[in-house]
Parts: sequence; C-alpha cells; structure tokens
Amino acid sequence: MGVADLPQRCPDLWLRATRHEFLDAVRDGTLPEAAFDRWLTQDYRFVALLLRFQARLLARSPRPAQSVLAGGVVALVDELAWFERQAQARGLDLAVAELPATAAYARLLERLDAVEFPVAVTALWALERVYLDAWSHAAPGAPAYREFVEHWTTPAFAAYVTGLEQAADAALRDIPEPADLDASFRQVVEAEVSFWDMAWTHQG
Repeated sequence: MGVADLPQRCPDLWLRATRHEFLDAVRDGTLPEAAFDRWLTQDYRFVALLLRFQARLLARSPRPAQSVLAGGVVALVDELAWFERQAQARGLDLAVAELPATAAYARLLERLDAVEFPVAVTALWALERVYLDAWSHAAPGAPAYREFVEHWTTPAFAAYVTGLEQAADAALRDIPEPADLDASFRQVVEAEVSFWDMAWTHQG
C-alpha cells in the first residue's frame, strides 16, 4: 500500500478538507478579513505545535527519514518567522488564546507521539498533503490573499510533501499495515476540517 491511496478510503472527508468553503472564499475574494486573520493567528499557534511534534518525530526516526524530517523542522522555524512578519504587517496580535479546534489538534499531535513511527510519519504527510491540496484548490486566490496562496503552493513545498510520502511509504513497506493507520489518518483529516470550520464559522 502507498499512503497516497489513503484519501480514497474516506473520499467525502478528504473533499471536505481540501475543498472547504473557506478556501472557495479565498479564491473568489468573498472571505472576510476577520475570518482570514482568525485562521492566520490560530495557524501560527498550530505551526509552533507542529514544530515541536516534528522535532520529537525526528529524534525517533530511522536513518532514511531523517533528511526530510530535519529539512521540515528548519522550514517550520522559517515559517514561524514569516507568520510573524505577516502578522506585524496586518496589525495582528499572535499572543491570542488557542481556540478549541487548535487545542484539539494539539491533543492529537500529543497522541501521535505515542504511536509507532510509520503511523506518525503518515499522519505528518497527511496534514501537509491536505494543506498543499487545499491551497492549490484556492489558487490563484483573490488579490487580497494571493501572496498567501502562492506561499503555500510553491514547488519546494510540493517536493517536501512528496519527500514525506516517500518516507512514509518506506516506513510501511516491509511491515503489515498498522491497525491504527486508518484511524490516525482520519483523525488528522477531521482535525483539518475542524480548523477550516473554526475560521469560517468562528465555532470550535
């Protein structure tokens, strides 16, 4: 099995995560700035959580996966600095409280710390693949949001997602499929849907 086949096991949920109304509104310019700013400040908090999760995952990774995971850690450090510049330009306070959807995602990352490496790296690939597919759906983005859409659809980011896919496939190649692989994958996709919902409806 290749991890790229996993979205086909829950196609409706995957579609919801990558074709959300929030993304449609980014593309056509109908998204209120307040909704985007709410998403941006919460995603900054999530990236900080993801950085810590990925550093822990790197620490327990097999040798073949270390390069892509280490590169991702460095990229996340840079991403936080980019968020900080964007927030300053938009006059946003990044020291906001976590909304429930963000806190729930944090708890999911903590649970993924306890699963075996092939499942955890597949979950990491899933959340990054959702991100790439979602922002690709929003492309090119309305003028107000185009810079953000372009930032999250670069060839470099797509190559990183491909590298994670290869690492996950390699980790799964010579073992029986873990019993919790489907559940962990679905939980990540559900968390992504909840995150879009949080920004779109200000619920969660």
